[in-house]
Amino acid sequence: MSAHAGALEAVDRILNRGGDADDVLRQVVVALHERVDTYSWVGIAFVEEDRLVLGPSSGELPANTSGVPISYEGRQVAELQVGGGELTAEDREFLERVALLISPYCLVGWDTGGEAWSP
Repeated sequence: MSAHAGALEAVDRILNRGGDADDVLRQVVVALHERVDTYSWVGIAFVEEDRLVLGPSSGELPANTSGVPISYEGRQVAELQVGGGELTAEDREFLERVALLISPYCLVGWDTGGEAWSP
């Protein structure tokens, strides 16, 4: 089983259990970080006004990250970000799938009012 398949199964299990949106998103970033060896860091940054504000993350934030938008009803609400080098086509497809699955959980008011997000 590929790392992506195992990580996707873990995400499915997390989403099937449900729960509080912030807890679900925390669990998802941890699962991706732990199950995909090439992701040294995983985070979700939320759109606040015209900028991205980091929310839950796992691992040590690298200097460079790559990401895919998380959209809901045609509007970007967040970005799923990973560290660990350039994204392959397989990575991008996988992350886009995860972004689609978690998009409803990203609608919760993550407005930090300018304060750093804390776990």
